[in-house]
Amino acid sequence: MRTNLNHFINGEWIGSTGSETIQVCNPATEEVIGEISSGTEEDLNKAVAAAKAAFPSFSKTSKEERIQLLEAIANEYENKKDELIDVITEELGSPVSISQNVHYTMGYNHFKHAAEALKDFSFEENRGNHKIRKESIGVSGLITPWNFPTNQTSTKIAGAIAAGSPMVLKPASMTPFAAMMLADILATAGVPKGVFNLVNGSGSTIGNGISKHPDIDFVSFTGSGKVGEKIMKNGAETIKKVALELGGKSPLVVLEDADMEKAAKTAAWNIMMNTGQVCSAATRAIIPASKKEAFEKAVKQAVSSFEYGDPKQTETKTGPLISKDQWDTVQSYIEKGIHEGATLLLGGTGKPEGLETGYYVKPTVFTDVTNDMVIAQEEIFGPILSVITYNDLDEALEIANDTIYGLAGYVVGKDKRTLAHVANNIKAGQITVNDGKTDFFAPFGGYKQSGIGREWGDYGIEEYLEVKAIMGLPS
Repeated sequence: MRTNLNHFINGEWIGSTGSETIQVCNPATEEVIGEISSGTEEDLNKAVAAAKAAFPSFSKTSKEERIQLLEAIANEYENKKDELIDVITEELGSPVSISQNVHYTMGYNHFKHAAEALKDFSFEENRGNHKIRKESIGVSGLITPWNFPTNQTSTKIAGAIAAGSPMVLKPASMTPFAAMMLADILATAGVPKGVFNLVNGSGSTIGNGISKHPDIDFVSFTGSGKVGEKIMKNGAETIKKVALELGGKSPLVVLEDADMEKAAKTAAWNIMMNTGQVCSAATRAIIPASKKEAFEKAVKQAVSSFEYGDPKQTETKTGPLISKDQWDTVQSYIEKGIHEGATLLLGGTGKPEGLETGYYVKPTVFTDVTNDMVIAQEEIFGPILSVITYNDLDEALEIANDTIYGLAGYVVGKDKRTLAHVANNIKAGQITVNDGKTDFFAPFGGYKQSGIGREWGDYGIEEYLEVKAIMGLPS
């Protein structure tokens, strides 16, 4: 059992002022693996007060001091590698290989790359007869999701530290322990008291409290659109700055000249990695009608090649969904796809044979999907792929952009001009062409209802800053 009924406030673990607790379950075994406190408004007020008290000194630290601090955090994070991987595997149900190569690695890279981005970041510049200053915005409230317990948490923390902003973090209640480990990592690395505070609890109490709190100047949230809408409304009461990274229904546009086997492997990885619980996953494969048979054959084989099962086994590539509620949600979408008339190429309802315990779902591929179907329009958050055909490139782009979302997009093909044309015309915040590798300096965020603002690299630092113009200063 991993039990910690304390909150991290002003540099130490202190008991909650309330008595309510939240149980944490392992989604692979359905067993309770830990317990945390459900924080109160009083707990949150203590954390905000600590961050506010730390602001005058921390916001005035030099760029060099914050670079050294971020590098120290990365080093201490690396020292805790094995323990972090174990925690993520257990609380998220993530296969150990994904816990290491994706979750752990992304968290580490955010601290390292924030330090590098800060080296070239300018907080002051002269423009004509005025000076521009970028100053820490104040106290930041960070609200993070369960699907990436280190990635989303680390990018927000790194951006806040780089900008000189003390913070209060509310991690997801289903995956709190990796974030709680980060609290100890930050303390060991030398983060001053009050700069980082963590309060566990419900969204209704702690999440709403953060977004309404008059002493919190900025809220960075990653999660669902409905909660993002609520945060914007709450933040409007004090006219606070809000950054939102929300849902997605990203297109994978496969060009006529693409290798169908490579395209299918890209599609399979997108829905199978993290069991499809990825906001930027390409869940709509938009393929040439002339290549339908070849792509369907290849994608069926590619998805079927993924080993899924016990997350602790090194050969496992796909684990369970996070919870019974999420399992039920994914089942309902599979049923909707069948009811709407899509063709079930692979998978379907129920659990995979031999995996009756745990929130496992059958990886599912629908073909003959039209873009007006529910499964093509709504974010499912599971290993479900919709295959949609097009007759020409204009139609492909029309389908790609026919969504309320705009977080990511993918294009696979050979002709450079066509690849560039498609990448330039997908309305989304981040586009991956062929085997484009993740770049932690590249901004991440969405168009339309996928959010407001950007994270990662220098764009991530900017979110935690205010811009001041000074005119008439004697030279």
